Amino acid sequence: MNPDTLTEQLGLFLDVLESGSFSAAARRHPLTPSAVARRIDNLESAVGSRLFVRSTHAVRPTPAGIAFAERARRIVEELRLARAEAVSLSSAPEGLIRIDAPAAFGRRHLAPAIADFLVAYPGLDVQLRLIDSFVDLQGSHLGEVDLVLRAGPLADTRLVATPLAYMVRIACASPDYLKKRGIPANPSELVEHDGLDWDGLAPPFAWRFEQEGQLRLQRPKRMRMSANNAETLLFGALAGLGIAHLPTWLISEYLLRGELMPLFCENGLPAAESSGIYALRLEHETSSRSRLLLEFLKSRFSPVPPWDLALRSDLNWHSLAH
Repeated sequence: MNPDTLTEQLGLFLDVLESGSFSAAARRHPLTPSAVARRIDNLESAVGSRLFVRSTHAVRPTPAGIAFAERARRIVEELRLARAEAVSLSSAPEGLIRIDAPAAFGRRHLAPAIADFLVAYPGLDVQLRLIDSFVDLQGSHLGEVDLVLRAGPLADTRLVATPLAYMVRIACASPDYLKKRGIPANPSELVEHDGLDWDGLAPPFAWRFEQEGQLRLQRPKRMRMSANNAETLLFGALAGLGIAHLPTWLISEYLLRGELMPLFCENGLPAAESSGIYALRLEHETSSRSRLLLEFLKSRFSPVPPWDLALRSDLNWHSLAH
């Protein structure tokens, strides 16, 4: 089997295992739930064993599936590391990589990753610009940047998008706010609370919660603060102004420290959004330097992003809001 195909097959298997359904796994890939099911069928045929028990409500791993998952994780990681090492050994990479990225994500996650990348590849240099405005790779910035990171749905299909990480969004508030106003038992009670919201064009998954198998809009009636920047909403939530609905890459450290409390997470992390964090590029402009960085970032941020892995590792975090 082609190594790239093997990595994709095993990554899809792990996504089904972690999410517990074909539908949730499909949201992390450009696939339909039926396509995910067919690929799992093919993998089971290749392995020669049933990996999942399927029902109308959930997909559960068999004992063979659990054992296979341990090796699958190691294989995926080893293949990615081997690919990156092969590229680095084939020729000593040199030159400049220019990147634009959202400021909040760049400060928290991208900058530390790039620092480690540059230590590993001393012949390479990176110019990182942290911005909140959109960069049009087809327009005036053509030739001025090699990669652009984006979080959320992608509108420009002319660009090549490399998925780096999926995104999960959680409703959260400070302990002081919840002590004063009470803890909403379900998203329909958000209307009785104060909130913090986006000013202008909100992310498509903001204030949308899965209820009875469908995403439904449920939001606070009064918004104490609105802003066009997620970090601003985070600071409002930390100050006890109300409830915010924010991505885990932004708030995981505050959840783990107990400075924010997760809501509606009795069963763990919510399902991932159908869009995630991507690196965008023009196909004919991709250099070997950029490809090397992309492989490094993919191994850093997937299949499970480190900020979500930390949340899953802390067994008590999702019960803090009780």
